[in-house]
Amino acid sequence: MRHRVNGRQLGRYSGSRKALFRGLVRDLLLNGRIRTTVAKAKEVQGIAERMITYGKGGSLHDRRIALSHLPDKETIAKIFDDLGKRYADRAGGYTRVLKLGPRMGDGAPMALIELV
Repeated sequence: MRHRVNGRQLGRYSGSRKALFRGLVRDLLLNGRIRTTVAKAKEVQGIAERMITYGKGGSLHDRRIALSHLPDKETIAKIFDDLGKRYADRAGGYTRVLKLGPRMGDGAPMALIELV
């Protein structure tokens, strides 16, 4: 039974899955949009929105929590200086996932995830 089992495994061990999500979230927050598979985009969406919510809080505690998830000072600076102020009056829904066609090589469903 799958009671209370959350998230997608994506065929990876937990360490490489966490590294994948960190990289995707970092690229999304720095560049504004990334092209990836639908499953990865849906997983990254929740993490990215949580990071922006920490940026809106702006306290030292929020900054340390964000650093524990994304140990990259450049990304954290952008979250707290730019994105937190940009979405200050928005109550969630900072990202959107747009489905694209299948990937040419293996037919995997692709998506574009971007900041609103």
